[in-house]
Order: sequence, then structure tokens, then C-alpha cells
Amino acid sequence: MTSPPELISRRLSCSLGQCCPLKISCFRSPDNNAKKSLFEGRKFFAGGVCRTDVQLFGKVVVITGANTGIGKETARELARRGARVYIACRDVLKGESAASEIQADTKNSQVLVRKLDLSDTKSIRAFAEGFLAEEKQLHILINNAGVMLCPYSKTADGFETHLAVNHLGHFLLTHLLLGRLKESAPARVVNLSSVAHHLGKIRFHDLQGDKYYNLGFAYCHSKLANVLFTRELAKRLKGTGVTTYAVHPGIVRSKLVRHSFLLCLLWRLFSPFLKTTWEGAQTSLHCALAEGLEPLSGKYFSDCKKTWVSPRARNNKTAERLWNVSCELLGIQQE
Repeated sequence: MTSPPELISRRLSCSLGQCCPLKISCFRSPDNNAKKSLFEGRKFFAGGVCRTDVQLFGKVVVITGANTGIGKETARELARRGARVYIACRDVLKGESAASEIQADTKNSQVLVRKLDLSDTKSIRAFAEGFLAEEKQLHILINNAGVMLCPYSKTADGFETHLAVNHLGHFLLTHLLLGRLKESAPARVVNLSSVAHHLGKIRFHDLQGDKYYNLGFAYCHSKLANVLFTRELAKRLKGTGVTTYAVHPGIVRSKLVRHSFLLCLLWRLFSPFLKTTWEGAQTSLHCALAEGLEPLSGKYFSDCKKTWVSPRARNNKTAERLWNVSCELLGIQQE
């Protein structure tokens, strides 16, 4: 079976080879036509742009993993629009550095950093307890943080790392903050997933990867869990004024691939055709801000528009079962 990194490698090679409208010749020739082709191709890969001019004065936002990458650019734009932004991250020093940069750039002093380690349920509960004591409102929750291609390991709670950080951590965080979101409605929850969910499968018989583990597929499974979580959450939130959306940010030049030498090499080689972190943040911003998205709660977005998901991601029974299993693993009492 071809691993996800190999599939990505093939698709990138294909996109820059025979099936690319730019052709490889554009790298050999400095003439104007080649430059124009390169520009048009770069524009194509950049994807959609969030075009709403909604302002956020008086609004409160929490973004996980916003000390770097897509999350940082998302935080910057929301701060620019006047929101009070909480950067929830594991590395507080990097978070403080990012917050200082955003404050200087946006002239918004209300960019705050709080400790949150999504691999540790104690840290998640401590963050939520502190936030709820500090803030009486929450209008936007962006579950942005994630890990990719990690060697097999388990967290302090005994969960496989991809499952813990990418799915269970955000599941618990959302659960703990859901009451405040409902009180602040209209409110939104944005979950970052990936096109890699198409290769994912929820293996209930081996959810933690104890019997079989592939670091590429473990990432894909967790991204499918994000889409299914969004689908089931939307169903359970009907009539509350809180809506939720899953997002594929695109293939972005970020540190997410740091655990894979192959992908780091490919990312460097094809960097002109990868999204910048600013471009990668656009769909998250669209789902957090765009007017009229309420009827599309539970849907999956890419390049600032609703797009199709895999058949497994449309399975309501799997979504409900994953919800129930997640509650059991996290010790959440369902109403």
C-alpha cells in the first residue's frame, strides 16, 4: 500500500510535470511568457481569499496553536479586526513572541497567551477552567493546532499522539467551552482538517494503533476524525446559534511536516507552489467570519468554499459512534 507521504510526493511531482499547465520549461526559460505562466500557476495554487469586511470589536476568540504558522496568521487577522484573541499553545515563550509581534502589527493590545498542551487532558481542563473564570463570552473557537507524521508514541493519558492532539484534545476543549459558546451565540467553531482525510479510516478495533501503526495513515485517520466530529457536532448544536465547519487549509509552507525528511525536502523544492501561511489561513478566516454560512454548519471547506468529502466522512453512524467512543475515552458524561 502506498503511504500518504509517497502519494503527496507523486501528486506534487505530477502537478509540476506533464500534467502541469505551466510545463517544466517555465523553469528553464526566463522569458516573459514563462514568468507569466509561473505567476498564473502560483496564483492558482494560492487558492481563495476571505473577502468579508466583518469587524470583531467586543468579540472573544480562542485559537489553538497560534504561536506559529497558519494559526499565527489567523490570530493576526482577527486581532486586526478588533477581536480579543487568546493564543492557546504549548510553548508559552513562542506564544508571547507571536503575541508581541501581532500587537505591534495590528495595534491591538488584546492578544493574550495561555498555556495549553493538547496531548495532556489535565492541561486542557486547566486552560478551560482558567479561561471560563477570565472571560464571560466566547464567540469564535478555532481548533487549529495539530501534529503530523510523528513516530509512534502515546501521551500521558495513554492515547496515540495523532489521535490525542488532532482529535481528542480538541474534542475535550470544545466540550469544556461549549456552554460559553452557546451563551455568546451566534458563535462558531472551526476545526482544521485536511484533504488527507480521504485516505483516513476510523479503525474502532485498533483506534490507538496498538496492532498496526503507520505514521502517515495515523495522521489521515485523525483528519477524518476532525471531519466526522464537525459533522456530529453540527447535528447536536442545531437550534443553539452555534455553528461549526471543517477546513482544509491547503498544502502550506509550515513546520507541520518537520517530522518527515522527505516532505521537508519536497516542501523546500516546490515551495513556490505551496501556500504561504497567510494564504493557508484564508479558509479558516472565511469560516470564522463570512456572513450567511449558518445553513452550511457541519460542512467541509477548502479555498473558501464548500467542497466534497470522502464517503467515510459522510457516514453518520461512524460520526455518532466516534463521538460516543471519544466521550468514553475522555470520561465525558453525555446528557
